Parts: sequence; C-alpha cells; structure tokens
Amino acid sequence: MKKILIIEKIHKSAINLLNDRKDFTFEVIEKLDLNFLKEKIKDCDAIALKTFELTKELIESAPKLKMISRHGVGYNNVDLDTVKKKNITLAITAKANAASVAEHVFFMMLNISRGINAYDRCVKEGNFSKKHDLNLTKELWNKNMLIVGFGRTGRNLIKKCIGFEMKIYVYDPFVDRKIVEQLGGKKVEKFEDSIKNMDYVSMHLPLKTETQNMINLGILRKMKKSSILINTSRGGIINEADLNEALNQNMIFGAGLDVFEKEPPDMNNPLLKNKKVFLSPHVATFTEECTQRMGVDTVKNIIDFFDGKLDKSTIVKL
Repeated sequence: MKKILIIEKIHKSAINLLNDRKDFTFEVIEKLDLNFLKEKIKDCDAIALKTFELTKELIESAPKLKMISRHGVGYNNVDLDTVKKKNITLAITAKANAASVAEHVFFMMLNISRGINAYDRCVKEGNFSKKHDLNLTKELWNKNMLIVGFGRTGRNLIKKCIGFEMKIYVYDPFVDRKIVEQLGGKKVEKFEDSIKNMDYVSMHLPLKTETQNMINLGILRKMKKSSILINTSRGGIINEADLNEALNQNMIFGAGLDVFEKEPPDMNNPLLKNKKVFLSPHVATFTEECTQRMGVDTVKNIIDFFDGKLDKSTIVKL
C-alpha cells in the first residue's frame, strides 16, 4: 500500500483517480504548518505538490519518499539538491497548462493594446460621450511578435498569433529552425539584435542563472518605444526595478506581468502603482479546464510512476 500526501487541495477529478485505486491511500493536507507536515510526511511514498515550498528539512524527514509530482511546470519551490541526493523522481504536468497560459498572454496583450479597462470605466462612469477624449489604441494585426522560449506554451501561443495575422519570430537556441518554420514563425539567432524591431515580446523561460535579469535596462533601452513586454513564465527573468524605470521614461509602451521576483510582491513595489503595467497574481493557469488537467496529470504521474509507465517527458532531469 502506497501512501500519497497531497499538499494543498487539488481538483476533485484527480481525487477520483486515487479513489479508484485500492493499492493507494492518500491524505489532502491544507494545514501548511512545518511541524505538522514533518509529522505527516515521514511515512509517505509520494507527494503531490502545488505551491508550498518543499525544503531540504522536509524532504529529509521523509525516508520512504520516492516521487514528487508538481502541480505545474515550475519547480522553484523544491530543494533540487536534496531531491537529487536522495534519488527522488521529480515530475511536472508538462502538457496541462500551455493553452491557458497562451490565452493569458493574449488577455494581457489585448488589455494593454486596446485599453479595455479605460473603455469599461468610460461607460460605467457615465462618460460615454467622452470616448473621443480617450487615447487611440493599438491593433495586433501585422505586428512583430517575439516569443522567447519555444516549449509547449510558446508553440501554443504561435498558433494564436497566426490567427491574429501577426509576424512571429522565435528566440530559442535549443529549438531547430525547421520546427519554428513549420509552425509559421521565423527563428532569430541573436536576442539583443532581434528585440529592436519587435512590437510585442513574450517571455516563456525557466528561471535559471543564465535567464535571471535577462530583461534589464540595457535590453529595455533597445526596444521600440511602442513595444509591449509580457511575462507569464517566472519572476526574476525581468528586473522589476529596471522595468519600472523604463516605463516611467517611456522606453517602452507597456508591460504585463503575471509573475514577480517576490510573490506576493511587496506593497511598496513601485510597479503596483505604475499605470503602464497590467498585473495579475500568478493566475495564468487558473481556468477551470487547466486546473482540472493539472490536478489529473499530477496524480496520474504518481500512479504511472508506481505502475512503471511514467512518461519520460514529464521527468525533470537533475
């Protein structure tokens, strides 16, 4: 009998998968207290993990732990050194969230480009006749779009960009040119050179040493003053202080952030008061459909691991 610890509530469809298996027991933990978790974790065989930080101390408190299944694609909340040392398998829900995140990119691009909030306020505040006083907005049609990172989300996003008849460019040193071209884009080799001509830039990268502060003041100075920057991947890829300065100095037109260097961001973070940035609280995957897919895939990864048929593409290489 394998014991599964589910840290934080997941979709009921995922729970139903475990209910159908008589060789598993499970417990959903919503009390996120360290000492309480240390007691609960000590005899578990696998963990389904959402956003709670799985520290070295917690992992070392679980001598039977063989597998961690992340509810999402990021794993910054897992102590990777300890996982590797203890030879624990770490899996992600690799295929679950691409569509939802790509849609969120468009939600942000359209909101910033078309001034959706301004239009809404204009009507609700009784200023319908003052519509001609509003600033003219921007079309997405025929604009240059740079997708930085061409994994599953980037490849889903390019399909939506084609639907809007945008000109799509892709920067990803690890993806073959033919793959980009087959999907309707053009691969660029030099990030800093290509960014000069882009109207929209969307970041889709993991946070690593080489990607931290990838978007900084030097890069922002090279961008078009009419350009819009979107980040739905990981906080820390964009230097927030530099972005705030760039927006205030009109180096770029606007930005959309779903992720932050620190989450939640401090209330004194100047971006929270900057009218040129559109913010959301790391919710690009928060749709009914995506939440269900992630929950099911999280549990399915655990079941498949113990059944000896875990999809290798879901395993994080450490």
